[in-house]
Amino acid sequence: MPRLLAACALLALALPALADDKPKPNTLTPKEIADGWVLLFDGETTFGWKEAKEGKKAELAAKDGALVIAGKGVGVQFTTRFRYAELTGEYRTATKGSSLDVTLESPGVGLGAGDGLLPSEKDEWRRLIVRLTPRETLVAAGEPGKSGLSGPAFGQDIVATVGFKLPDGEDGRIELRNLKLRPLEAKPLFAGKNLDGWKVNQADPKRVASKFEVTKAGELSVKNGPGDLVSEAEFANFVLQFECKTLGDGLNSGVFFRCIPGQYQNGYEAQVQNAFLDKDRTKPKDFGTGAIYRRVPARKVVSDDNEWFTMTVVADGRHIATWVNGYQTVDWTDDRKENENPRQGYRAAKGPISIQGHDPTTDLLFRNIRIAELPGEKK
Repeated sequence: MPRLLAACALLALALPALADDKPKPNTLTPKEIADGWVLLFDGETTFGWKEAKEGKKAELAAKDGALVIAGKGVGVQFTTRFRYAELTGEYRTATKGSSLDVTLESPGVGLGAGDGLLPSEKDEWRRLIVRLTPRETLVAAGEPGKSGLSGPAFGQDIVATVGFKLPDGEDGRIELRNLKLRPLEAKPLFAGKNLDGWKVNQADPKRVASKFEVTKAGELSVKNGPGDLVSEAEFANFVLQFECKTLGDGLNSGVFFRCIPGQYQNGYEAQVQNAFLDKDRTKPKDFGTGAIYRRVPARKVVSDDNEWFTMTVVADGRHIATWVNGYQTVDWTDDRKENENPRQGYRAAKGPISIQGHDPTTDLLFRNIRIAELPGEKK
């Protein structure tokens, strides 16, 4: 019951129609990227979306810069779960009578016209805002502009699964664009003052060449290699975000997670490698930045060397997703048999976060490393 109440207490607010109804690119500003926003729709594909398990076939497509959902009582769901978050976007209905439900984790729970998600006139785009925090929740009531209902959050096991559903009855159609989500309530792992909470991994005496220092600007400098800096705290399911800058061309590094404590970099690796082949960003070199190394390549190299980029990693049971500069690069389910060793199978157990010094050419900066834990794996 607490989870259902929390789901109902999301803020859903449809603002008046936008003055400019011309399609806008599904992109993020530099500030949004630095603030940790990610795109739930890339404007070109349905990557990251799936049909909801309702036994009804939905039409799901990307067309003219919009995510299109069509059918009768059908629903779609984003494959990655988040915890506390803010969601923004724009929607429009194909006909005046159509409406939109934002579905949440509990089956049958949705926000609709009564929460401000009013049907739009044909070709009229309306703005959607959804927000959930552990201290306060708010629901817009009725028409846009009216005061909403607010109250405290319910429990600490809240997880938001973003989804959209068309009402039963006649065939309907909804279009969505500029869908953006920002994870909230993350705790800093590196505050930019010292290396408190971190330690150099001494498990392999032959791999301690890296130098880890805090710069005057409050950045974590990683030079030389091999080497390994690990967090004292351990995590299993989480939303991890950080900024990184490679100070050279084609440098290799990575951030490991669910590592086996006491071993050298034995975990899943979110790859850092900005090079690509044949001048084609869809051909990453050595799996590419945002890849889960040796498991699934990045579908596109988004970041560039010698420039700051933001990476988001969501580990939720078997499901792992990554974003680079807000663009989703991986949507992967580890369907291997469970094994304590992640090199041999699926590892569910918690472990430290690890920052890699790859080789003698390593020269990178990290900053704004933060993490929000997720509840246990969805059953």
